[in-house]
This record gives sequence, structure tokens and C-alpha cells, in this order.
Amino acid sequence: MSAERATVLCVDDEERILRSLRMLFRTQFDVLTTTSGTEALRLVESRPVHVVVSDQRMPEMLGVDLLRRVREASPATMRLLLTGYADLPAIVASVNEGEIFRYIEKPWQQQYLLGVVEQAANVALRGFAPAPVAPLLSAVAPAALKLLVIDEDLATLQRVRELAGPHDVLHADAIEPALALLSEHEIAVVVAELVHRRDDVAGALKTLKQYSPATLTIATSPLRDARSLIALINQGQVFRFLPKPLSRELLRRGLDAAVAHYARLKAAPALTQRHAVEQAKFEPMSLSARLLDYWRRIRENGRAQKVA
Repeated sequence: MSAERATVLCVDDEERILRSLRMLFRTQFDVLTTTSGTEALRLVESRPVHVVVSDQRMPEMLGVDLLRRVREASPATMRLLLTGYADLPAIVASVNEGEIFRYIEKPWQQQYLLGVVEQAANVALRGFAPAPVAPLLSAVAPAALKLLVIDEDLATLQRVRELAGPHDVLHADAIEPALALLSEHEIAVVVAELVHRRDDVAGALKTLKQYSPATLTIATSPLRDARSLIALINQGQVFRFLPKPLSRELLRRGLDAAVAHYARLKAAPALTQRHAVEQAKFEPMSLSARLLDYWRRIRENGRAQKVA
């Protein structure tokens, strides 16, 4: 870890939880604690705070609202949501508004939580350095990018094409043709329906983030499975989750945000570290030689994007 000690801010309305977190983090980090979301924002706005670990259910301000405002006030700060409840609306908001690094359930495993915070702190220490900050705050998107829709429903493809502006929208109705396109093209954004008749789309999205970190994913689904979405956050760093039937306005906002963020990643490839994922259970080694070759080429493309 860098010689500079990262600052970790823990926010929870229970003093008992804050004492436990302080004990866990104090040997490695400078630890701040507060039971107040308002005080947490004041701290973030007044000094460098590298990592915020916030509970969700607090009386003054929900954790997702706090992390959204932290993102606006200090984009380089890494954000973790810590909660004892698999609350689906909160999970969706943590992705779409807070753009969190990890969703961690109580009771936590100490070494796991410590490892996640250490990883987040290392990323944030680099993000607070002078050079990467400007690209993180603003970037101009390229004139034309390639987007990929993975969905058996052509209505999704039509909607994305209506909203994509100058960007080229490709389509696949299953994982194998999607991998073929990903291996042949630099895909900026993938819009993928999680429910498929035969393919593990969620598993493929998790693996994609390992092989091509700069590619951003927008997951869509009528499902209301909180556990699956938590796994997509932690193992796939999904950029947005949009419930079906798709809202035109939410899809437009998601696409605009993804294209703008992809431009930031292209301008400063080191920022892809903010999307580092846990090891997913999906293992492409069990696939056919043809699909393995697709994954190999996707990985090579991803490496080329990082050094471009």
C-alpha cells in the first residue's frame, strides 16, 4: 500500500457498529466515524476522504442518498454500502445513483471487509493524485461508439437505437454471437437482458468485466432478485440496472451516463481500477474451444484499450 495513509469514513447510526469498524480499520487507515449523514457530507467536502463505508437504514439520511451526494461532492471517493437488509430498491439506487464499489451485507466477515476497503483505498489514493482528477470530473465522449444489445426481445434493440444518437448499435440474441461481436469490435456499452431461455447472461457479464474492464454494462430485467443484483454489483460492477418494462427516460439517462463515463475511462485508463471486481463463480474454462477463443480475444482487446 502507498506510504500515504488513506482516510476511511464510517457512517452508521449505531455507535456499536462504528466502534467495531474503527477497531477493524485503525491500524491501516485514518478512521473517521459519524452517526450523521449531514456530518459525513461536511467531512467529505472539507478534506480528502478516500473511502466512505455507509449503512443504508439511518434515520436522518438513507445510505444510498448519502453515497449519491458523496459521488457528486467528491467523485474520486470510493463508496461502499453496508447493510443488514437485502432491500431491492436500495440496491438498485446504490448502482444507479451511488455507483458503489461494493455492497456488503451484515454481519460482515472481518477479513473480507478489510480486504475490500484496502482495495478501495488503494484505488482512491491514485484517484486523488492530481493527474487523474480532471478526466474523472469531465470528459467529452467520442463522436461515435459501438453499443451492443443482448436481448431476445427486438423491442429493446429498437429503443436503444432510437436513443443512441450517433453511436452504432449492434445486436445479439444469445451469448455466443455477443462474444463474437465483443471479440471483433471495441464495445463501449453493453445493454443486456438478464433473463434468457438458455444462456447465463449474468455470468457472462461478470466475466466480461474481468476481461474488458472498460466496457460498461447496463443490465435490464423484470426480475426482483436482490441477491442476484448484489452479485452483479460485486462481481460484475454493473453500471446501471433498469427494470423492465424499460422506461424510455431512464434508459436515455443510463446510456448518456455510460457513454460519458466510457469517455473518462478512455481519457484516463487507470480509472478502470475503480471497476475491479470480485472473482465470479462463472468460469469460461468449462466452455467450448470456440467460446474460449472469443474470451481470449476479448481479453486482448481489453488490454489494448487500457494501453491505448
